[in-house]
Amino acid sequence: MRTDAFTKTYDGRRVLSMPEFEFDEKSVYAVIGANGSGKSTLARILSGTIQPDCGKYPASGGLSIGYMPQKSFAFGMTLKKNLLLNGAGAGSGQRADELLRKMQLEELAGKNAHGLSGGETQRMALCRLMMRDYQLLILDEPTASMDVKASLLAETLIREYQSKTGCIVILITHSLPQAARAADNLIFLHAGAPAEWGRLKAMMDAPRSDAFREYLDFCLKR
Repeated sequence: MRTDAFTKTYDGRRVLSMPEFEFDEKSVYAVIGANGSGKSTLARILSGTIQPDCGKYPASGGLSIGYMPQKSFAFGMTLKKNLLLNGAGAGSGQRADELLRKMQLEELAGKNAHGLSGGETQRMALCRLMMRDYQLLILDEPTASMDVKASLLAETLIREYQSKTGCIVILITHSLPQAARAADNLIFLHAGAPAEWGRLKAMMDAPRSDAFREYLDFCLKR
């Protein structure tokens, strides 16, 4: 998937500036960076939720896109019915059951989703999104409200989904360990622009930019 160069400005302040970029097929990209570096803005523009300054969606190819924003929403119905809102046709019920099982939500399948905790709502929302096969899956901090066990389940599910569908996954995360576990490639945003990108292991082993080196040092000292 190739994207055009684009920018995003709020109240006269440029918050994101992206060059032309090509995302490899069948890959998971982790996007990391400090708060305010433009991660969520990138996710919203690539998902088509907001428009860049140029006024057009920057990605070419007309891909089917699935997007999970930072704040997950539950409709006032059972968990399983929430999932079925994004699933139709033969096998959708079975797929919902399988996703709920993989995220260890099967015992809550008949519960009203408005009674879920924040972490449970996020787990349900991830399952609901994965009721369909997308060519591009954009996940903005999908495990931020989950505990460690649920986060690991989610990371496994994301990798399984990518392997099954062959889609491109763009995973926005504040967690460098999560990026290392879940992604093939890494994009490091600094001050609203990509300061470094490439294969994750190579970047971790030999950072090229001062900004990414300082970020790694900060994360490893925490």
